[in-house]
Amino acid sequence: MRIWKQPISIERLAGIHHDTAVERLGIEFLEVGDDFIRARVPVNGHTRQPYGILHGGVSVVLAETLGSCGAAFCLPEGWRAVGLDINANHIRSTTSGWVTGTARPIHVGRSTQVWAIELRDEADRITCISRITMAVLAPQNT
Repeated sequence: MRIWKQPISIERLAGIHHDTAVERLGIEFLEVGDDFIRARVPVNGHTRQPYGILHGGVSVVLAETLGSCGAAFCLPEGWRAVGLDINANHIRSTTSGWVTGTARPIHVGRSTQVWAIELRDEADRITCISRITMAVLAPQNT
């Protein structure tokens, strides 16, 4: 079942992230399905930490980007979703290539949403498991 309440596409997702951390880190949106969003981040000099592996914070940026986008596009126009909590378990390090994340909803409610984000390396091994909780905010009267 399709969960999106607003028009969503790879192009729209990329467009709203112009001149942001997402663009600076080289995150690329890859796919939008009926109930998921997929994007990837390069493992390179801009995203590695001093040990030469993907920085854990970059994994969290990818996870939060995917979960936040998912939550926002599940809402009607004018509603907003803002992060309440995110956690990440770093399972496996990676030193090169791309890490791809897929976000799927666990709970889409009236006041909160919970999204699970799975990050995998190019060998399809899990590198990070994350979960984000989003607060749903009604449109503000102006």
